[in-house]
Amino acid sequence: MFDKLDQIFVTALHWLVGFLPEAWRPAASSLICIAFILMVFPALFSIVTIFERKGIGRIQNRYGPNRVGIPFTKIRLAGFGQFLPDGLKMLTKEDIVPRNADHIVHFLAPVVLLIPVLLTYAVLPFGKNMTLADYDAGLLFFLAVGGAVEVSVFMAGWSSRNKYSLLGAMRAIAQMLSYEIPLILSAVTVVMMVGSLNLSKIVEDQNQYTFGLAHWHVFTPWGLAGFLLFFVASLAESNRTPFDLPEAESEIIAGYFTEYSGFKFALFFLGEYLGMFAITGLGITLFLGGWTAPLACLQWIPSYVWFLSKILAIVFVFIWIRATLPRLRMDQLMNFAWKFMLPLALINIVVAGIWHYMALLPGWERWLVCSAILAGAYVMFGLGLMHRQKLGTRVYKFAE
Repeated sequence: MFDKLDQIFVTALHWLVGFLPEAWRPAASSLICIAFILMVFPALFSIVTIFERKGIGRIQNRYGPNRVGIPFTKIRLAGFGQFLPDGLKMLTKEDIVPRNADHIVHFLAPVVLLIPVLLTYAVLPFGKNMTLADYDAGLLFFLAVGGAVEVSVFMAGWSSRNKYSLLGAMRAIAQMLSYEIPLILSAVTVVMMVGSLNLSKIVEDQNQYTFGLAHWHVFTPWGLAGFLLFFVASLAESNRTPFDLPEAESEIIAGYFTEYSGFKFALFFLGEYLGMFAITGLGITLFLGGWTAPLACLQWIPSYVWFLSKILAIVFVFIWIRATLPRLRMDQLMNFAWKFMLPLALINIVVAGIWHYMALLPGWERWLVCSAILAGAYVMFGLGLMHRQKLGTRVYKFAE
């Protein structure tokens, strides 16, 4: 019974395509899966935005949206329908393009941003037997396609013919390239231990239990360090606080999409959140067992419920951080990437190798050695980064 509930979407898909000729079934199956993804994750985007605004208001002791409620519901749900008028406003707002802008590139930039983000969902295993394109090099496909986002950001900043947009684009590209390196290196440890780039196989490798506890990679020293590095890098890749410098309104207005309005701005907004869901899904797949349950006794819960629940849990942490932490300076952001996260990611690869070759020793010895190396590296590079941040006495200069 539980297996039928877990595979209900797979069974429904096979039933639907069963009415079509044999030659049409692969294409029809792909189109139905694509339509499902295009419905679920944009809907999740609209729901998360309102929960983010209400949640941040609650954390910061102020009101969030509290006027537009959901029809036919109690008044206590007022504000949770705010995404509907916001969406309509974005769709109907006037599209203003600067006179000197490159109109073609200006139009294509949000489209080029959205397409690679949507393509990354093709290789994510949303549940058991629920992967649209189960490639052997699925992780490589995800990282390669996701890297195309930098092109769209530069297109948006350069085509606007606005110095603030161009500055925001250059900031964003520098940030994305800097944090992509520790993000990829943190994923390398998982590939080393599993021996595959296939995301479904990476999940299956974690679908094992000892004394009822799952063998998630995060439950190892190298896995925990890799997950923390991946998490911080994903914050920067998603332009989330405290790494939201490309949109630093006090300095460069709204960054690379300053000159965008209406539906084009909505596409940028949608692409940013869909990218956050995608990279969160990748982190869950690599380190948190993907669609697997943390305890053997909870395997009766459908796999897709576990995957979606983990995404929402990580997104909640993203929202919590946004409501709590201040924004970094640009020099602090770059120093943190190159002088702290990159060395730690490289050392974590060595630690993963040590963990693998110490497999014949008792478990506590592996934990002790690997944890000691990582803790020493954390202290060494952390203290070194703090000592480099020597701030002199502030000098105020007034205009003559």
